[in-house]
Amino acid sequence: MTLESQVTQLVSLVDAKNPFDMPFSEVLPRQLEAINERFQDRVHKIKLLKNRADTGGITEVRRMADVVPLLFAHTAYKSYPEGWLLEQKWDRLGRWLDTVSTNRVAPMSLEGIKGLDDWLTRLGEQGHYVSCSSGTTGKCAMMNATQVDLDFAGHALLRGLVFGGLAPNHDRRLISLGQVAATPRNRATGRPMMEAFSAPGVAPFAPKVPPITIGGITEMVGLRKKLADGTAKPGEIAHYEAEAAAREKAIASAVEQAAEALIESRGMKLHIVGMFGPMYKVAELVRAKGYSAKDFSSENSAFISGGLKRVQLPPNYREVIHETLNLTPERICHAYGMQEISTTAIRCKAGRYHMPPWVMLLLLDESGEHLIEPTSGELEGRAAFFDLSLDGRWGGVISGDKIRATWEPCACGNRSPSVGEDIQRYADLASGDKIACAGTIDAYVRGVT
Repeated sequence: MTLESQVTQLVSLVDAKNPFDMPFSEVLPRQLEAINERFQDRVHKIKLLKNRADTGGITEVRRMADVVPLLFAHTAYKSYPEGWLLEQKWDRLGRWLDTVSTNRVAPMSLEGIKGLDDWLTRLGEQGHYVSCSSGTTGKCAMMNATQVDLDFAGHALLRGLVFGGLAPNHDRRLISLGQVAATPRNRATGRPMMEAFSAPGVAPFAPKVPPITIGGITEMVGLRKKLADGTAKPGEIAHYEAEAAAREKAIASAVEQAAEALIESRGMKLHIVGMFGPMYKVAELVRAKGYSAKDFSSENSAFISGGLKRVQLPPNYREVIHETLNLTPERICHAYGMQEISTTAIRCKAGRYHMPPWVMLLLLDESGEHLIEPTSGELEGRAAFFDLSLDGRWGGVISGDKIRATWEPCACGNRSPSVGEDIQRYADLASGDKIACAGTIDAYVRGVT
């Protein structure tokens, strides 16, 4: 068995009947072998990886502790100087993106680029499908991907839904709630699910509102900062207020349209996709219009991801959603994921998120510097991952999540490592999110670009 085949075999387990029932003791040696192969292949392709390896003195991956110095802080994907974005210095941003990408981001024509969205489109024409975080709390993170990454993300999610108990049978109408940023990753992830669940000839629903683009979000963040520090010009203030009003109107319209679509389609089996925040608002409106569970199919299903995203909801928000749209826990698939990796972990019937064999789960201390070795029982710490499926960038990332993890068999019967439901963001805690390596990564990337 070659090293290359080890990576291929682990990633191809996405099509196994149940890849989540492989014990950690059996998967770990294969993961280490595969990560080492990825490392040897990419250490001279990804500039930041070479720096991390040299700094940590890593020349080979033989144990989990060897992976830790090679992980990128999640903040690495927004380590560019913010001024470059605000001042539209696309050539410099391209050089920055090159430091965190597998394939070279070559200089390209910048003629006609009028903003971030145009630049991202031009990169896509070069085979760099850059997805960004929303950037609602600051700079957006930019993560390069290839077509291989986009295809895998969508396929892996569809296979995960099957593990979660939602077998697609082309027999229902798919209803998307809320607005999702229009990124290559988001579009690619949802497409296979939409095609697999939708009945022939039944068009899926999505609110007809202006799309949320990363460029639009970034512009609003920049204007908000100018307002806060008092440097915004009268014209910019007026533009910000107009855009904010238009966005509020679009959100209200999306909720209204979704409620109407649900009511109109209530005689069909439905597959509802969204996050708890917009789903609760839509459920409230459906109830206000005089409809409840008795009016909807008993076979409705739902896919929910993203947690609450700092949205404040009443304690009974789940009950309101379930009792309005005729959903039961058995027909709801919950997911845990992040933009930094391609794989979405699906929650089992025992309420834990399971890691597939092509993703190594690592638990670190709060600083992100030291590995918490897997032992018996449930352990608490900072989540980190190595996703072997990633092609366009390095697969190792230190997240901003505080989790409780175990590497022992789950009550659901599956034996893969799993994460408990109570996931917190370090940024929301009193101590804040302070990853020790973030500063050195930031300094290195700025020095190279």
